[in-house]
Amino acid sequence: MPKLFQRLFARTDPKDAMQPLYQAVVREGRAPHWYMEGQVPDTMDGRFDMIVAILAQVLMRLEALGAAQESVWLTELFVDDMDGQLRQEGVGDVVVGKHVGRMVSALGGRLSAYKAALLGGAELRDALARNLYRGATPAGDAVTHVESRLRSRWVGLSTLPLDALMAGDIG
Repeated sequence: MPKLFQRLFARTDPKDAMQPLYQAVVREGRAPHWYMEGQVPDTMDGRFDMIVAILAQVLMRLEALGAAQESVWLTELFVDDMDGQLRQEGVGDVVVGKHVGRMVSALGGRLSAYKAALLGGAELRDALARNLYRGATPAGDAVTHVESRLRSRWVGLSTLPLDALMAGDIG
């Protein structure tokens, strides 16, 4: 009988439906080629920046599909994950909120930069230099690798319907 009550009274978190998509974003952002061929710094900041680059593209695709609520849920999963990562690294409760606030602000800034590059004609290479490499100058072929892979992902994402994204297909 307890299972019946659990099913009747259990609340499901609507963000749970976004887990396959969020996990696909994280998995792609952690792919070794970004850090080896692309020379993105293999640090906590570098991994954050790479995940945000992929997440920004997915959020832009959700926006294009008119999936505003799904975009909010995906962003909330990102915030929850970053909060957990900070706590795991030993950041105390008192300052976690400030760190998460800065991360969300960084996501917003990078989203604007990548949107300007992928939709508005700005230079993606410039956005990558600022956001992935934080002003450092990697080898030209490294930036070319990252730029071409992100552009390919963007083209692939542009053809995906919402149900494919929700299932974790990011192109």
